[in-house]
Amino acid sequence: MVTEKGCAESNEVIRISGIKKIYRLGAQQVKALDGVDITIRRNEYVAIMGPSGSGKSTMMNILGCLDSPTEGSYILNGTDVSKMDDNRLADVRNNEIGFVFQSFNLLPKYSSLENVALPLIYAGVPKEERMKRARTALESVGLGERMEHKPSELSGGQRQRVAVARALINNPSIILADEPTGNLDTKTSVEIMNLFEQIYNNGNTVIVVTHEEDIAQHARRIIRLRDGKVESDLPNYDRIK
Repeated sequence: MVTEKGCAESNEVIRISGIKKIYRLGAQQVKALDGVDITIRRNEYVAIMGPSGSGKSTMMNILGCLDSPTEGSYILNGTDVSKMDDNRLADVRNNEIGFVFQSFNLLPKYSSLENVALPLIYAGVPKEERMKRARTALESVGLGERMEHKPSELSGGQRQRVAVARALINNPSIILADEPTGNLDTKTSVEIMNLFEQIYNNGNTVIVVTHEEDIAQHARRIIRLRDGKVESDLPNYDRIK
C-alpha cells in the first residue's frame, strides 16, 4: 500500500493522475478515459458532467473503486488504490465511499433501518451500535417516522433519502452520487438536491455525476468530460458565495 502523506497534508481527498481506461472489444480498443488529471479537496462540492460516451460513467466507477484504471494513479484519502485487488477495493468502498445511485439499490425485504445499517454489518459493528447509528442517520434526512417501512412503502424521494442515510452511515471520505435524481420528479429532485446541500454544509465532500445541467448547477465546481478527456474544470461562480 502506497501512502501519499503530501496528499493528506494538503487537504486533498482525491488526486488522480494520468488516468487511462482502455476496454478491449475483440481486436478493437476503446479508450474510455485518456490521461485524466483531477484533484478534489475535502469539503468540495463537485459535479462531473459529459455527454454519452464522454467517459463520465467510467470516471464514476474508478472514483468509486468499482473499477481500476489501465494506467495512472488514484490517491484516495492518502492511499494509492489504483493497483489494489478486488478484496482490498471492497474494503475501501465500504469505509471511504458513500454511494447514492439513481435506482436507490435498497433491499426490498429490509426496513429503512435495516437498509441503512447494512454497511455497518460488513464493518463488524455490533448490532446495538449499528441500529443506534442508523436511527440517527435516518433522522438526519428527515425519515424518523419511516424507520420500519420497507422500500415498497416509501415514495421515490423517501427511498433516495434512505439511500443517502446509508451513504452517510460510515462517515465516508466522499459521498459519490450517480444521477441521484434520475428517477424523481422535479419537486422531489429539488428536495434531494437541498439535502445534498445540507450534507455539503455539514463538511462532507460531495461528488455528483450527472448529465443534467440544472443538477450540476448545485455544485461549486463543474468538471466537464468529452471523449475521455477533461474539457473544462471551472468554479461555479453562481453558487460560490
